[in-house]
Amino acid sequence: MRSAKTLIFSAISLTIGITGGLFWGTSAQEQKVFELRTYTATEGNLENLHNRFRDHTVRIFRKHGMEIVGFWRPTDPELAEDTLIYVLEHQSQAAADASWAAFGQDPEWQSVSEASNANGSILAGVERQYMIATDYSPLQ
Repeated sequence: MRSAKTLIFSAISLTIGITGGLFWGTSAQEQKVFELRTYTATEGNLENLHNRFRDHTVRIFRKHGMEIVGFWRPTDPELAEDTLIYVLEHQSQAAADASWAAFGQDPEWQSVSEASNANGSILAGVERQYMIATDYSPLQ
């Protein structure tokens, strides 16, 4: 299952053309960064995770300056049962760090998180990768 997630990461990165910028020596602290996140839900909780994003998280992200590029469901049948993938856009690495810090301290988010995990954690794992767009990416 781990290798399938690695394949998904690679495919999304290549498809939207936002990898490789690090090779040109540009600092993520000074330019726009994209954040690829892969969430693995605990058994039976993928729909609860989707509901949390749909009903709360998307709005709270925007409140803290997190721009959503998109959300995806894997087509691999095994991963489709428990995986959510999304990409955020941040003005810089520093902006990403500040947004996540503010998000984590947001009382509304803390309440939503507590309520959604009242019967046990809905997340088994989170993988994150920050990326800088290449000079030929349409997502500059």
